[in-house]
Amino acid sequence: MALLALIFLLALLPAGSAKSRHLPKATILSPVFGPRQVYGVVGGSATVTCFYPPTSVNRHDRKYWCRQSGRSCGTVASTNGYVSSSFKGRISLTDYPEAENFQINISSLASTDAGTYLCGVGDNGRGLSYKVTLSVSQDPPVPEAAELFYVKLHSTWTVICSFGSEFSTWRKYLCKMEGEDCHDIIDNQNGVIDEDFKGRVLLSYELSADSVNIMMTQMDWEDSGLYRCGAGEYGKNGKSKELDVFIYEDKNFPQMKTTVTAKTGSSATFECLYEPLKKSSTRIWAKWEANRYNWIIDNTGNVRPQYRGRVAMFENPDNRTVTVILNQLSEADNAYYWCITNEAKDQQSSAELKVIEGKPQLTGEKEVEAQVGSRVNLTCTYTCAYYSYEKYWCKWSPSGCSMLPASDLSQLGPQASCSTSNRTVILSFDSVTEEDAGWYWCGVKNNGLFGETMAVQLSVTAAGRDAKHDPELLDVDAPSHAEFPNHVEPGPGPRGGAYSESGVRSGAAPASSDQGHGSNTLPLVLGPVAALLLIIVTAFAIVKYRQMKRSDLVSIGSYRTNISMSDFESVKDYSASNSACVKESQETAIGGDEFITTKDTPESAAEVKKAKRSSKEDADLAYSTFLLTSGSIAQGGPGGDSTALDVSPSQEQV
Repeated sequence: MALLALIFLLALLPAGSAKSRHLPKATILSPVFGPRQVYGVVGGSATVTCFYPPTSVNRHDRKYWCRQSGRSCGTVASTNGYVSSSFKGRISLTDYPEAENFQINISSLASTDAGTYLCGVGDNGRGLSYKVTLSVSQDPPVPEAAELFYVKLHSTWTVICSFGSEFSTWRKYLCKMEGEDCHDIIDNQNGVIDEDFKGRVLLSYELSADSVNIMMTQMDWEDSGLYRCGAGEYGKNGKSKELDVFIYEDKNFPQMKTTVTAKTGSSATFECLYEPLKKSSTRIWAKWEANRYNWIIDNTGNVRPQYRGRVAMFENPDNRTVTVILNQLSEADNAYYWCITNEAKDQQSSAELKVIEGKPQLTGEKEVEAQVGSRVNLTCTYTCAYYSYEKYWCKWSPSGCSMLPASDLSQLGPQASCSTSNRTVILSFDSVTEEDAGWYWCGVKNNGLFGETMAVQLSVTAAGRDAKHDPELLDVDAPSHAEFPNHVEPGPGPRGGAYSESGVRSGAAPASSDQGHGSNTLPLVLGPVAALLLIIVTAFAIVKYRQMKRSDLVSIGSYRTNISMSDFESVKDYSASNSACVKESQETAIGGDEFITTKDTPESAAEVKKAKRSSKEDADLAYSTFLLTSGSIAQGGPGGDSTALDVSPSQEQV
C-alpha cells in the first residue's frame, strides 16, 4: 500500500522544466562515459569512444573493453596488450590521455559481435565503466548514432548543428528528450526560452543560415542527458540531430559566480576564465539576448560607444582570470552578461546582474570642469567598510585603466594621496593640461581582487584668448614723448592671471584657480618698470649734482671766475642780499635784456682766455659792476628767473 501511495503522489506532481526532471548527481555512478548505442553492418566496422576523468591515476591506469555475460564481463581487449582469440586481428584499443579518452576500433563485424559491452578504467567490474550496446545489421542504412559531449561541471557546452541549404529558412531549435517527447529549450523564431536556461543558453547562426551555433554555460549535473538540435518541428517535420551530454567533475576547474548583485550608482565586478598561454585568443564581454549577444568590450581595445568610461577589462595571469568592471549602474543594466572567447570555449561563462536600490560606499563629485593650467583635485570618499582595503586611482582608456596607487606619493605628474583620518583618496593635478581630460576611476582592492569603483569625468577647457600657456612679457619700444594710459581695464580673463596698471603690457599667466600663479607674473611686470625709474632718478641726481657744483660760478662780461658767492658774505652792504634766491641752475650775464641760461662749454672758457683787460681800472670796473648786479638780483625777490633786469651801459656808475 505504501508503494502505491508513493506512486500516486508522484503522478500528482506537476510537470517541471527540462532541468528539474533530469537525474541528479547521485544517480551518476561512474565518471566514465561512452555511447549508449553503437550501430554497424555485417562486414563493416564500428568505432567506440569512451571518456574518463583526466586524473593522473586514470591516465596511467589500465583501459579495457569487455563483453558482458550474465554477471561477469570477459575482457576482449586492454591496454596491457591482451586481445581475445575471437577478436584477434580485427580489434584495437588506443589510449589518448591528452584527449581524456580511449577508442576501440572493430572491423569485419559479424552478427555474433552484437551484444552488451563495457568500456572502463582499472580492473573489470570496479565501477569505472560505461555500458555500450553494439547492434549489427545485415544491410544498411543504419541509424545515426548520437554525438557525444563530455562536459566539465560548471563549464560551457558548445555545439554546431548543420542541416543543409534547403533548411536555411526553417525554424531552428534545441530541445531535451523526455521519454518520447522533446521539451523545447530555445528557438530562433518564436522567442521560446525555458526559464531554467534563461541567460545561459544562446542559439545563433554560425556561418550561414543553414547552420546554428548553440552554447550553454554553467553546466550542472541536471544538464546531463539527450538533446536534439533541429530545423522545423520535432516529430512533425524537418531534420534533427541527437546530442548526448555527460557531466563530470574536474576539481581543478573553478566555479564562477552565476549572480552578481550591486547597488544603483555603484559598480559590479565579473570574473571570466581564460588561458594565458593562448595569447592569440580574443576575449569578449557581452550582453545576452536569446538569439545573439551584444558585445560591450574586448581585449583588443574596442569598447561600445555608450559604455566608454563605464567598463574596463583587467587580465590576471596569476589566477588565469579576466576581471570586468561595469560602473555607473542603473536599472537598465539588469541583464545577463557573457564572457566569450574564440579558443578554449569550455571556459566561457555567464552571470546575471541584479541592480538593487542602495547607497554606494564610494562617493565624490562625478563631473569636474577645469581650465588649462589650473590646479585640480579629484576626491573619493569611502566608508569604514573599506578602511583596510587598498585604494587606488586610475585613468580609464579602452585598453584598460592605468593605475595610480594612493600609496605612491613620489611619482611625477598626477599624484594620489590617501588620508585615513577623513577616509578620502585624492588625485591631484598641479597644472592640468588638455591631455589630462578624460575618465578617472577611484576603486578598492582586497587581497588583489577588484572591488567597488567610482567613475569621474574630468573636462579641461582652454584658457581665455588673452592667456598664453607660458608667462611672458611683451617688449614696448615707445618714442620719448609717448603718453601711457593712466588705467588699463583688465576685462574678462583667466583666473589667477596678473594685470598691470602701468603702460607696460604683460602676457597673462596660464589660467589658474590658485592666486600664486598671478603673483608670479606681477614681479615680471613691475621689475623692468622699477629698473627704468631707478635709471631716471640716478640720471636726474647726477645732473642735479653737477648743477650744484657750478651754482657759484659767475660770468662778468667776457670774464669768468671761480669766485664763490660765499667769499662776499663779509661785505656789510650786501650781507642781506647775498642770501637771496638765485636759481642754482643758472648763470647771470650782464649787459643783456634778460637772464640767459648758459652752459659751461669749452667755447666760454676760450673767451675767458681771449680777454685782454689787464689794467687796474678795468678790474675795478668789473668788480663794481658785479656788486651792482648782485644787489639787483637780491632786490628782485624770489622771482629769480622770472624777473629781467634792465641794465644798460649808459646807466652804469663807476
